[in-house]
Amino acid sequence: MSTSPQKILVIVGPTASGKSELGVELAKKFQGEIISADSRQVYRGMDIGTGKVQLTASSHKPTALSYKGIPHHLIDVADPNEDFNVSSFVTIAKEKIEEIGAHENLPIIVGGTGFWVNSLVFGYELPDVVPNKELRDELETHTVEELFEQLQKLDTSRAKHIDKHNKRRLIRALELVMTTGEPIPELKSESQYDALWIGIKIEKDELDARIGKRLKQWLKDGLIEETKELHESGVSWPRLESLGMEYRSVARYLQGTTSEEEMRVEALHSIVQYAKRQMTWFKRNKNIHWITNEEEADKLLRAFITEPTP
Repeated sequence: MSTSPQKILVIVGPTASGKSELGVELAKKFQGEIISADSRQVYRGMDIGTGKVQLTASSHKPTALSYKGIPHHLIDVADPNEDFNVSSFVTIAKEKIEEIGAHENLPIIVGGTGFWVNSLVFGYELPDVVPNKELRDELETHTVEELFEQLQKLDTSRAKHIDKHNKRRLIRALELVMTTGEPIPELKSESQYDALWIGIKIEKDELDARIGKRLKQWLKDGLIEETKELHESGVSWPRLESLGMEYRSVARYLQGTTSEEEMRVEALHSIVQYAKRQMTWFKRNKNIHWITNEEEADKLLRAFITEPTP
């Protein structure tokens, strides 16, 4: 006897678009739990620079952290020096979906790391390749342009979809293909879940303004101090820079290679460019319903919840 696929809600959109708050509001109305799909919020101590919500111990779910009374998963699950990759994420996220569904709650995937979201929803399975420090150290000596060019030669399909500015992901992709001798498997076209995709649509000028305002607030809240504390706790400068955007810019400033003003300009530019790349990624997904307010999302989800599962 076959069982119906688990219903899940997937909320995506660029950084600073309001995904976290929308997820929480919908979770309150539809008995949901949040699974974060953010490749940096998994790391402990990286709070300000990832826009992490303020979590507390969950009163009714001891194994989860909570924000505004809603359980959150896949946040603060790894050390910043740990290689927590897409395979790690998919393994745990699938377990959480099953666990949440077993309690008759709605799993809500919220995040801007498009590759992680797709890998989870479409059942993407990466080869089980153990990190190769020697190979990674060698690849680390190359520029992102050189790494991307090399990936284009070895795996044209992966090169089309990867963030070519993200050195950490380029190195991991090259490590996989160079170790296995084969291109990384393609994403499946059919989802293993009954998924409703909701994307937050926001005008570029408004988004850029939000990003700028948020960066100023992060710096005021102690982003520089947070980065310094991460380094003092054992996270190397190269590792901090590999984590991208504001951490890269602040790490360079703390090392004395840029001025404070250059750090601010560089960080803002990198975040704005990241948001642009996120939208390029998500626009390829024709399953996404683009909404501009919570009422539209509420209407879509209400209809989705009541319709029979295929």
